[in-house]
Amino acid sequence: MQFEIFTDSSANIPVGLLEERNIRVIPYRILEGGEEKDCCGENVSREAAKEHYKKMRAGKEMRTSLISKERLLGSLSPVLEAGKDVFFVTIASGISGTYAQAVTAAKELSKKFPERKIVVADSSNASMGEGLLVLRVADLRDMGENIDTCAEWFENNRYKMNSYVTVGDLKYLRKGGRISAAVAFAGALLNIKPILKADGEKQAKLVVCGKERGRKRALAALLTAFDNYAVSPEGQTVAITHADCEEDALALADALKDRGVKDVIIEYYDICTGSHVGPDTVALFFFGKDRRGAEATQKAQANRHAPIRSGI
Repeated sequence: MQFEIFTDSSANIPVGLLEERNIRVIPYRILEGGEEKDCCGENVSREAAKEHYKKMRAGKEMRTSLISKERLLGSLSPVLEAGKDVFFVTIASGISGTYAQAVTAAKELSKKFPERKIVVADSSNASMGEGLLVLRVADLRDMGENIDTCAEWFENNRYKMNSYVTVGDLKYLRKGGRISAAVAFAGALLNIKPILKADGEKQAKLVVCGKERGRKRALAALLTAFDNYAVSPEGQTVAITHADCEEDALALADALKDRGVKDVIIEYYDICTGSHVGPDTVALFFFGKDRRGAEATQKAQANRHAPIRSGI
C-alpha cells in the first residue's frame, strides 16, 4: 500500500473493522470530571460506552476538544517519513474545526515532505456517515486504486452519504445551539422529537428537517427518509449508531432488512460526538440521492473526470 488512511474517532468505525481494514484513527478527547481520556480503544468498548451514557443521564457534564495541530503532526509525520502518502478523512467542517486544523497541519507537512501527497478530505458527515465513506476509500485502496483516484471518488460521492438522526432529550441540542431554549421547552412539554439530517451546504452541518410527536413516530421517520432517498439499498452497507438504546437500533435494523438491506452495521454512538446529541440518540446512515439536489448531482456528474487537487 502506497498510502495510509487516517480518520478521526468521530468516524465511529468498529474497532475490529479498523484493524481488519488497516485504518488509523486520531482520537478526540473528552474531559469528564477533570479526567481527560481518548475517544478510542478501551474507552469505546460496548461496556465503556454504555457507562458513558449512563453518566450523562445522571447529569454528568462532558466536555470535548478539537484535535490539535500538534497531535495531527505527531500522527502523520511517521507515515510520511516512511515514504507513504496520507489520505485523512475528517468530520464535517461545519460541525467541527478539525478539518481546518488538518489543512493547516498538511501545509506544514507538505513543506517538510514535498515528495509526498497528503489528501485532507472533509466528509461532510459525522459518525458512521463519515465512517462508511472511509470504508469505501479502503475498498478502493485495497483494489489497487491510487490516492488520486480515491480523492476523486470521495469528492464525487461524499454528499451521497445520507445521515438522519433523532434524539432522546432536546437539552443537548439546545446546549449545542441547534435549537432554541423555547423550542426545547415546548418540545419536551409536547413530546416532540426532532429529525435532523446532514445538509448539502459547502460546510455541512446537522439541521432540523422534521418533527414528530413521540419516539415511535421519530424512528419511523428515519425509515421514511431511507425509503425516499436510498439508492440500491440491497447492494450497500447501511449503518446505525445509538447512544445506549440498542433495542431501538435492532428494531430499525430489522425494518431495513425487510426492505432488502443485507448488511447493517450497528454500533454505539461515538462518545465524543455522542456527548453533543445525548443518550437515546439513534442515527441512520446510507448511500442515496445527492443531498445538494438534482442540479448539484448533474454538475458533479459532468465534472467527474475533472482533475482533483490532491493534498491541500
